[in-house]
Amino acid sequence: MAAPAALLRHCPLLLPQDREGTAYEGFVTAQGRDFHIRIRLPKDFQLKNARIECSWHLKKILHGYRHILKQRLHSCPDLVSFMVELKTVLEIALKNTQDLHIPRPPEYYSCLVRDLEILGWNKVAYVDTGLATIKLKAEDSCGRQHLITLKLNAKYPTEPPDCLVDFPVQFAVSWMPQNSLIDIYNQFLAALESLKEFWDAMDEVDEQTWVLEPENPARAATTRRIAIGANISVNIEVDPRHPNMLPECYFLGADHAVNPLRMKLNDNMHLWDPEISLLQNLKDLLEIDFPSRAVIEKSDFAKDCGICYAYRLDGSAPDQVCDDPRCGQPFHQTCLYEWLQGLPSSRQSFNVIFGECPYCNKVRGSNENE
Repeated sequence: MAAPAALLRHCPLLLPQDREGTAYEGFVTAQGRDFHIRIRLPKDFQLKNARIECSWHLKKILHGYRHILKQRLHSCPDLVSFMVELKTVLEIALKNTQDLHIPRPPEYYSCLVRDLEILGWNKVAYVDTGLATIKLKAEDSCGRQHLITLKLNAKYPTEPPDCLVDFPVQFAVSWMPQNSLIDIYNQFLAALESLKEFWDAMDEVDEQTWVLEPENPARAATTRRIAIGANISVNIEVDPRHPNMLPECYFLGADHAVNPLRMKLNDNMHLWDPEISLLQNLKDLLEIDFPSRAVIEKSDFAKDCGICYAYRLDGSAPDQVCDDPRCGQPFHQTCLYEWLQGLPSSRQSFNVIFGECPYCNKVRGSNENE
């Protein structure tokens, strides 16, 4: 399988190792240096379950950024986006590694301490011993807590610090040599308010419905898989810049259960009202009430996979359901595909394999890349 053109453009030395596009190996380049890396994607291409292996040198450089990269794996929609993020983080890490060996002039420390005093130490969540990494904390107007991590180089304040935030959109700082930390903090606060409606919408979904995935969503996460009923759910992708507009919706479940929901969504799409909340709009368009956290237990609709007998497999919940209304057994896509592959009676057409349900013998198909 040929590597996607966008991936070749950003990482020309990272090449696919199989026809399915689930294994890549090669080099990622930053500041003129090549670092060996190997990436293994699951069959469903969910980045959050990807396995990344790299040389000890690259691992050492990225050690302090592991939580950021893990967060990016959960929030990036595809491998190309993640590799762009990885290269950006690597550039920052390399620059900071080099800066550790550059003696910082006394003016750096006096300027930084002065800026921190002006900003207020009550806004500081963390400072490392070398005064090179600082975490600032802030509350948005709804009382949500947020952090911004600043990586300062030896030329501060002539050059701005690198800023790392848990945002669903890029955070770019406007900086002049006469600026200080308070300017970054104010831009951070403004960015928080610009995302207020997005987080309001996602918080309402998290608080009033049963979210199957992600289990512990980061502030950067734009997707939610919401339970509708037994083995029926909808995955929504919300635009953080326009959170009150109709999100992308993908239904999961048996065809007989989700087809009526798809039809209602298509028939009622024109009724979407940006003046009311995202959750209320979804209820109105689908003509349903989502299971309430207050009166229904998650176990009532979060059923284990009928093959591996577990609910979570590599972090993912079952996302395939037998179409027979009398059966309705859920499976992980990976488990079902491997099960059908092992049946001598199964047949395959391109990347879709057809075989009998392990529970009711109804013939069904499973796409390797679903």
